Amino acid sequence: MKIQFCGAAKMVTGSNHFIETGKYNILIDCGMFQGNQEIERMNFKEFPYNPAEIDYLILTHAHIDHSGRIPKLVKEGFKGRIITTKPTYDLCKIMLMDSAKIQEADVEWENRKRQRAGKKPVEPLYTMDEAEISLKFFETYLYNQMIIINEDIQLRFRDAGHMLGSSIVELWIKEKEEYVKLVFSGDLGMPNRPIINNPEYIDEADYLIIESTYGDRIHEGLGQSTEKLIEIINKTVLRGGTVIIPSFAVGRTQELIYELNKYYEYNKEIEEYMKIPIYVDSPMAVQATEAFQANSSSFDEETKDLILKGDNPFIFPNLRYVKDQNESMALNKYRAPKVIISSSGMATGGRVRHHLKHNLWDEKNSLVFVGYQAEGTLGRIILNGAKRVKILGEEVAVKSEIYDIEGLSGHADQIMLLDWIRKFKVKPQKVFIVHGEVQSAQELSEQIRDEFKIETIIPDIGDKFNIEKQSIELSKTIRIEPSHLKENIAIEIENVYAQLKSLNIRKEQFTDSKLLEREYDTLKNILIELQQNLMDLNMMIGK
Repeated sequence: MKIQFCGAAKMVTGSNHFIETGKYNILIDCGMFQGNQEIERMNFKEFPYNPAEIDYLILTHAHIDHSGRIPKLVKEGFKGRIITTKPTYDLCKIMLMDSAKIQEADVEWENRKRQRAGKKPVEPLYTMDEAEISLKFFETYLYNQMIIINEDIQLRFRDAGHMLGSSIVELWIKEKEEYVKLVFSGDLGMPNRPIINNPEYIDEADYLIIESTYGDRIHEGLGQSTEKLIEIINKTVLRGGTVIIPSFAVGRTQELIYELNKYYEYNKEIEEYMKIPIYVDSPMAVQATEAFQANSSSFDEETKDLILKGDNPFIFPNLRYVKDQNESMALNKYRAPKVIISSSGMATGGRVRHHLKHNLWDEKNSLVFVGYQAEGTLGRIILNGAKRVKILGEEVAVKSEIYDIEGLSGHADQIMLLDWIRKFKVKPQKVFIVHGEVQSAQELSEQIRDEFKIETIIPDIGDKFNIEKQSIELSKTIRIEPSHLKENIAIEIENVYAQLKSLNIRKEQFTDSKLLEREYDTLKNILIELQQNLMDLNMMIGK
């Protein structure tokens, strides 16, 4: 068996790992390269494998740097199975279509220039039709289900705590009558994040492939970061300015909304004039928020409790969702204090560039980065201290106050990454470090070697390695005590009971005429499916 690293090696984007067994070809992720023009041109290169010969694509999560080349893969011959979680599929339906729309718009603009210059037209990486076709190959599963792919391959998704639906992949592959277990961390999150669950810990692995985005950094706590954000907003409001927050439409935006909901809705000490409008100006973020609400079963306990009490954490009085382009443009004519949360998160495209063009030059305003800024992106250029930047063909002075709040990042820091490895009961024999720039990968590599005495490898793009069972038996199943199994099921039953109790308390709301007019079919289908599942449980325990 061999593994080849075809992306996100000594860089953060383009995640794509290729596994060849004696019988099958497997991909883990098929992400887009993001950054400067040189990096983004890598998306148009041929895959280092034949897409038509790939049997399975296992997708860790929906972010474009992990999913964005799936339509290209299908366009070039892939006809296998794409295996992922339901929330990831729901978000990919939005993100891949949006990505295709951007590809088409960029090529249309480029071809107008090429026509004037007498050059041949170019084609987009993929079209909206091709993105839609790729969605037909998806199969969805739940966390902790043991998924039997065939007689030689099985896998399990564990919650990575990075974004809705994000997964750690436990992958067992049988060769020569022996299973080898590979664990892919995907993008690991930080504990105690809003909305989503903490990253799960894994018991054992033969080989570990781990991300290293922040392998050389330590984040401040989420509470401190939220307080800092509120402080920036309030300080900017008092001087009559606007706060611009470039934010990833999926994940980060919903977490920001959640934290701001807690502040504005539950803090009784806020003066009314300080409750300024919060605009979410990203059509994709609006759609993604709807997808979040359709996957509330994946939320953490705090968020579920809020929902069971009747509070929708994605709605509060001074929050406005902007869908219309004219309304978006009008925001820059409206000079009163406000917060604009807009994508893209690295300021490489989307409506946020228009907001930056109209606000970055004004020293009353603030620009707050809340996520990773890849090399070569406009966000990284501004963070690196540029005094002037080019936005939409125009030079703009950088006079706003610039902030970088890493504690709001969805990626684990060095402390969390090491703690996650520490929790393995049986340590891997080898660790491949990916999804990080050279410095962060090297720092994490040294820490792993020093503490755990495990061999580490930081691959280059294209590097290929043999994967084989060592003499040490690492993949024996760790026995779970019956008492733990009983406790786990008892907790799940209590959770079901609590949710049914909450529904019973609020049952009158089901007959609200506006709700029935808008959501009757969806409501009916959910109730039918719920009854079916409850009946299946009763059958299972019947004597």
